[in-house]
Amino acid sequence: MKCESHITLLELQQRIQSTLVDALSLPLWVSAEISEMKVNAYSGHCYMELVEKGGPDSIPQARCSAAIWRSRFGAIASYFRIETGSELAAGINVLLKVTVNYHPLYGLSLTVLDIDPAYTLGDWQKQKLQTIAMLRNDGVMEMNRETDLAPDALRIAVVSSSTAAGFQDFLKQIDASAYRFEIELFDAFVQGHGAEESIISALEQIADRCEEFDAVAIIRGGGSQSDLSCFNSYRLCSHVAQFPLPVLTGIGHDKDTSVADMVAYRALKTPTAVAAFLIDRAAEQYALLDALGERLNAAAAEILDTAARRTENAAMRLKILSSDATRRLELRLERLSSEVVRLSQMSLSARAAKLQSTSERLRNSALFFLNRENQRIESAWQKTAARRVEHILSLGFAIVRDDGHALHDAERTHIGQQIDITLARGTLRAKITDNG
Repeated sequence: MKCESHITLLELQQRIQSTLVDALSLPLWVSAEISEMKVNAYSGHCYMELVEKGGPDSIPQARCSAAIWRSRFGAIASYFRIETGSELAAGINVLLKVTVNYHPLYGLSLTVLDIDPAYTLGDWQKQKLQTIAMLRNDGVMEMNRETDLAPDALRIAVVSSSTAAGFQDFLKQIDASAYRFEIELFDAFVQGHGAEESIISALEQIADRCEEFDAVAIIRGGGSQSDLSCFNSYRLCSHVAQFPLPVLTGIGHDKDTSVADMVAYRALKTPTAVAAFLIDRAAEQYALLDALGERLNAAAAEILDTAARRTENAAMRLKILSSDATRRLELRLERLSSEVVRLSQMSLSARAAKLQSTSERLRNSALFFLNRENQRIESAWQKTAARRVEHILSLGFAIVRDDGHALHDAERTHIGQQIDITLARGTLRAKITDNG
């Protein structure tokens, strides 16, 4: 079928371009999330990928490229930083003033003219309020605050980045203390993309070994307000709220309190403040133990002093009573000694006579027993000698062996089989010719 009329692809693209220009000639305010962002080091232009997510899985429903030209990028980025305290970066929801561009070769794109920081701040606050509402609806807001922190909490699981300056500051203060803390790091991203999943993974690892620790410390260095977004997420805060061990937070942000701070057992501003809190608790516990020790020493000294006085009085009474008792016992002992000597002599004489008689009977019985046993041994020897192999072979018997094993059944042999026949004197080698 031949088409009477047609247009070229370029003409189609030009019509689309003309239609868009006519329909969207004025700048528009557009809300979206920055999914990717890159500043060209050579040209100074900023290139972004904008998305809008929806549904329970936050799947992108719309996507478009955007650019901030060098002439505007510095002012826009600086304004956003001053107003929000955060850098313009991927993962942030923004409200942008844009113009729509359509190029026949490169397609649809947006040019960013301005930004509204208040929208981003409102989005962060909205997320925070939504998380708080969900946690309260779940009834878990106060759960971690109701856990028991041991007075001498010395076994601490730390969730932080091994390279974070805040973690190094925490360790430095802990090491400088007089107490022996046991610190184990569960390395995680604590800011930026992937921080939420990384921290949750670390908490799950600690939960599997919770009997090994007294508390958990989630710490990081200072950061921008946007870096707090993961600490306002429902999933992370739900894990913290329901964690079986007390959770201490020191995420280094003075201007705002995250939801994670609100549900944790104790929220402290910095990693060093977390370390100081743990050291102070240990100091209080050891001070209490010292005071109890002093009270115990004083009570023990008083008890010992009273006991010493009672012992001294008892010793004096015992000395008097023992002197009287000793004298009475000495007199009685003298009488008993004389009686014992007389009775002992009589008893020894009687027992000597009885022992002589018993010795004679024992000697006679032993001789009779030995004679009888000798006869039994002689009889057993004769029976044993009659059963010896040498004796049996001397009577004309022989031992037939096959490969060292004695043969008992002719049916287990075969014609031509080589066998050994042991006689009383010597061994014969034979071959079976008949085994019927």
